[in-house]
Amino acid sequence: MSVSQDELSRLIHLWNTNSKEHHGNPYSDIFKFVHPLVIGAIDRASSLSIKICQEILSYHIRDDAECLRISSHLNSDYPSHSYPITAREAIKIGLNIRTLDKDINRDLLDISELYSEMAQKSLTNYDEYNYHDNEILNIIESDGMQIFYQNDKDWNYIKEERRWQTLNNESSWRKVEKINGKQVRSTLHIR
Repeated sequence: MSVSQDELSRLIHLWNTNSKEHHGNPYSDIFKFVHPLVIGAIDRASSLSIKICQEILSYHIRDDAECLRISSHLNSDYPSHSYPITAREAIKIGLNIRTLDKDINRDLLDISELYSEMAQKSLTNYDEYNYHDNEILNIIESDGMQIFYQNDKDWNYIKEERRWQTLNNESSWRKVEKINGKQVRSTLHIR
């Protein structure tokens, strides 16, 4: 079972507001269910998330205290990392945003749909112990060029060892570009 910083913080908040009859330290009871090292790892991950957010914001906001305030708010005051932040909410937080041009928004939605189609899971099952994975995992694009990482490997289940192994792994970065009006596909040799 996974435990998040938000869940742990909410549990401690509930403890502090609702358990007047218990002793003041919730951790001795929490440690019965969540190992102390897990709590430490959760705190470290949360600190890293805030640090990364501060670093990104510092490219746009010069005030370090404001960067910390916004970072802490974004990392602590929402129920989930996937919680959508609307334009009105972003302004309220203190982010300097502009409304996206309708044509650009439509273009971005169109390209997102294309990328979603391109990056669908692509598994071919041969039998219960063998399948081929041909999924595209990353897509990078610029004028006249598209680079993507594509899995291209077979998976085989070894019953005796109860594990999967890869075979015929031809996974790689691929490049598609227009040269003299023609589409040219090649392998991009990077790591």
